[in-house]
Amino acid sequence: MTSTVPALGTRTAEGSALQAVLLDMDGTLVDTEGFWWDVEVEIFARLGHALDDSWRHVVVGGPMTRSAGFLIEATGADITLAELTVLLNEGFEDRIDRALPLMPGAARLLAELYEHEIPTALVSASHRRIIDRVLTSLGTQHFALSIAGDEVSRTKPYPDPYLLAASGLGVDPARCAVVEDTATGVAAAEAAGCQVVAVPSVAPIAPADRRTVVTSLEEVDLAFLRGLMTQMR
Repeated sequence: MTSTVPALGTRTAEGSALQAVLLDMDGTLVDTEGFWWDVEVEIFARLGHALDDSWRHVVVGGPMTRSAGFLIEATGADITLAELTVLLNEGFEDRIDRALPLMPGAARLLAELYEHEIPTALVSASHRRIIDRVLTSLGTQHFALSIAGDEVSRTKPYPDPYLLAASGLGVDPARCAVVEDTATGVAAAEAAGCQVVAVPSVAPIAPADRRTVVTSLEEVDLAFLRGLMTQMR
């Protein structure tokens, strides 16, 4: 299922091999990866368990079912996956209601893509209830559609979310630039056949074929993304 925004529809990027830009949310556009970890730490502390900081690299970027399931198993906490999922979403919503900091360069990049009518999708492992709250702050006009983690049978690291986004925009995945901050998201985008820009937020990501690593979104603009397509063999 997708949530569409009529303002952009499925317009194409004329005169460029770049057909669309697909963007991750947490840690890529909004500085919220730390929010998830803080909420997880607080919830498990109430349950009588301390989380090992090294686990942060395990749970970052993945679907909530995987992350929450790992933490339950690792701690032996007396809570079900369904119960923990509710608590995590509620805790995260409380955090973003108080503050939703954007990553440096995010607002400028979104504005540039919109100005040049580049079809853009938000592709996240977060649930729809979370995405819709964040979209209000990012500006729904910036996205032709959005894909949530609870709307696909297989979310990241599987390619399904990015393939669905490309299909919804009516574009070739190989002509899409994906911007991601985690290895899980990068794996999903590469499996879909997209050209990837990695902006690591928590754990390092190494450069690779069809993958360019930058330190900040401030290094990424439309010219940069179009240039990635010229590197394709």
